[in-house]
Amino acid sequence: MAAIFWLVAGIVLAAAEMLTGDFTLLMLGVAALGTAGIAAVADTSPVADAVVFAVMSAVLFLGVRPIIRRRFGTPPPTPTNVDALPGKTALVLEQVAAQSGQVKLGGEVWTARPMDVTEVYEPGTTVYVMKIDGATAVVWKGP
Repeated sequence: MAAIFWLVAGIVLAAAEMLTGDFTLLMLGVAALGTAGIAAVADTSPVADAVVFAVMSAVLFLGVRPIIRRRFGTPPPTPTNVDALPGKTALVLEQVAAQSGQVKLGGEVWTARPMDVTEVYEPGTTVYVMKIDGATAVVWKGP
């Protein structure tokens, strides 16, 4: 009878993992299924079943879960739109000074200002986008 309990618990936990995606419930479900198998074969007591479940859970959490998380975990988000622009190069179209300027960035014309307000970049200069401030690209010529 205990084996059926562990079997049902394992299936429910493994199914509930689909709602979380953290591999926590999956490890508990696999430990419960393993305990169900041992309980069915060896007809162990509930205390022995609890010990088997605890040991299997610990092994799965400490040994298997980190490997699975590295392999199947969520990859870092890919920056898109404005978040993808810092670090790109731009071509100065109009003189970039503290109060005015335009650069061509990714095929589009952006208003720009230098990162250091004392610098001035002449047309034709290649600059790096350091950040986007509203609709203005903050640029730097580099060393």
